[in-house]
Amino acid sequence: MQTIAPSPAGAHLLDVTRTVRRAGMRPTGIDRIERAYIDQLIDDPEPLFGLVRTRLGFLLLDKHGCARLLTHCDEPVWTQSDLMSWVSRTKDAARARTESGLRKIALDRALPSGLTRMLRRHLPPGTVYLNVGQSHFNDRVVQALRGCDGLRIGVYLHDTIPLDWPEFQTPKARKAFSAFFAKVDRHADFVLCNSQDTRSHVLSRAQHLDPERVHVLLPGLPDIRLGAPPEGPWTGKPYFLAIGTIEPRKNIGFLLDLWEDFTGDDDPHLILCGRRGWMNEDVFARLDQRPAHVHELAALDDEAMWGLLRDSNGLLFPSRAEGFGYPALEAALLDVPLICNPLPVFEEVLGRIPIYATESDRYAWRKEIEELAQRRRGRSGEQNGTMSLETLTWQAHFNQLFTVF
Repeated sequence: MQTIAPSPAGAHLLDVTRTVRRAGMRPTGIDRIERAYIDQLIDDPEPLFGLVRTRLGFLLLDKHGCARLLTHCDEPVWTQSDLMSWVSRTKDAARARTESGLRKIALDRALPSGLTRMLRRHLPPGTVYLNVGQSHFNDRVVQALRGCDGLRIGVYLHDTIPLDWPEFQTPKARKAFSAFFAKVDRHADFVLCNSQDTRSHVLSRAQHLDPERVHVLLPGLPDIRLGAPPEGPWTGKPYFLAIGTIEPRKNIGFLLDLWEDFTGDDDPHLILCGRRGWMNEDVFARLDQRPAHVHELAALDDEAMWGLLRDSNGLLFPSRAEGFGYPALEAALLDVPLICNPLPVFEEVLGRIPIYATESDRYAWRKEIEELAQRRRGRSGEQNGTMSLETLTWQAHFNQLFTVF
């Protein structure tokens, strides 16, 4: 087993606000990465601090607090909200309970105006700040960080989709990401990217970043724990999965178009594993009509979802843009056939493993689906370039990260 090298950086300040905000939800790709950082840095011998942005101000966690937060994500520890959550009018009940529990064990807390003083009280010189969740990196936070002796700022950029594909985002999301990216461009001491494709997009948008400060660190694949798959009308029939939030970029409407032709008793089923997102009202309306052989499973835990994926005839991934695309790699890891758009990141990381078919070639998609429905075809194992799934471990990721410091 590979050993993770200790960090030479000293203390770490990790923004864990995204993990707090999404503690009651099934983790997305970015959620998994932030939690992996918490998990690793808890085990690092150097001090770890967790920064949490709440509606009332900031909480600072020590290593014990970060560990408790991770435990709560797996099995809820805090089950009641406190008076502060009521005062702040936090509408998300799961977030309110999480913040209430963290307030009880926080190392320190501060109003926004006191953030600099709070950080100075606790952070040793040379601390490295890491923002993995792509949130809460604003003027106040930057000013506070720059007020700490010798602190360096690192940000993980997972994609630039809101800038490259603005039509897939709400105006609010586009504005927020644009402001976030501008702060990263101007203030980050180093930037981490999840693929060469993402790095190229970052550098094409950046005005101030030195390319030598932008590093590619591919995420590690999760430790897949297979659970019992749920049963339903698809049980004993051929079925395919599509995994991810139902939003325009994921192109679920394209799959619904295909499934208009699959209505017979022997035709395959389509299972959508993901909650409904934004700007997809036409797709939601079609789903509300309960099309034949199409099923929504929005609240599966990871183990059940992976069990369902393992037994499926394939994963369908017609997404129009991805920064990394965790579900595609999980399918490959489970030796499950994968049909996807030929996106640069998939060609970079997965090489010849997927069955590539462009969105415009509906005939190719239907033909491949029909063939896989008749006989499940495993991946070939061939890959372009030097990438291999076996190298995508968190051990390798953090060993490389600590050389960036």
